[in-house]
Amino acid sequence: MPAFDLVTFGEPLISFIAGETGPLHGVRHFLRSLAGAEINVAIGMVRLGYKVGYVSRVGNDVFGEMILKTLRSEGIDTRLMGIDEQRPTGFQLKSRVVIEDPEVFYFRRGTAASSLAIDPAHGAYFSSARHAHLTGIPLALSQSSYAFAEGVVSICSGTGTTVSFDPNLRPKLWPNRQEMIDTVNRMACRADWVLPGLSEGILLTGHSSPHDIAEFYLERGVSVVVVKLGPVGAYFRTKDEEGYADGFPVQSVDTVGAGDGFAVGLISGMLDGLSLRDCVERANAAGAMTVMSQEDFGLTGFSELSHFMQTNRRDATMS
Repeated sequence: MPAFDLVTFGEPLISFIAGETGPLHGVRHFLRSLAGAEINVAIGMVRLGYKVGYVSRVGNDVFGEMILKTLRSEGIDTRLMGIDEQRPTGFQLKSRVVIEDPEVFYFRRGTAASSLAIDPAHGAYFSSARHAHLTGIPLALSQSSYAFAEGVVSICSGTGTTVSFDPNLRPKLWPNRQEMIDTVNRMACRADWVLPGLSEGILLTGHSSPHDIAEFYLERGVSVVVVKLGPVGAYFRTKDEEGYADGFPVQSVDTVGAGDGFAVGLISGMLDGLSLRDCVERANAAGAMTVMSQEDFGLTGFSELSHFMQTNRRDATMS
């Protein structure tokens, strides 16, 4: 029996969220939280009742201590979390907004997570999971972090562990756009499930329609492609089926983390053996719940997710 339902890795950050709207330089009070795309997925999955492991490195500092304490309190396995005596834990500042996307400033150069490197313990850890999730962010942090991602995918492909990949493009972390496109696509085409947003898919493939974006990856060996379309929903395609799943109408508070919530919904549905359409519907719901929260992870539990889906479907709200 697998030790984990999901294992993921990445760079955990402490996030300071502005307590008021306006330019960050004028903000005096901040809410402290955790951030990091993969950490959002890990927390979302464990809150839905799945066994989750998370791999990274943090500095021997107060931020690292906060991260480890929070992960353990959520019930996430941290046995392969390393503590770096030389490099610090990263953090970010995020503005508070009413309508548009928030402004985010990162302080993550030379952090502990950027020194993550494969060792024999990781082979057993990832191969003991039903599924592994990764994003394009570690690919940009350092050569070591990129090699770690490659190593994880190789481990999973050799043991039958399925892999999902969310491009999660962060252009500021890359030397140039073409290197970002080439590197992210190279890793995406080694995954089983690829989950780009529409704008990401357009940039990465050169195609403008969800159908053609999906075809780009399917032709290169990916099994499932789901293109996120924002509030209206998502498009999904495999070699044998395709379709759209409607989004859920909600009042957005903060869009950061929506894609991570979407990944939680999709991965959990796939692990539960739902139809692809039902998986994408659950993903849309989980993403919608996330944008209703000021924090980057908006899911609280499976019963709440089920209730949200039942009461907020478009057909329910229109009846």
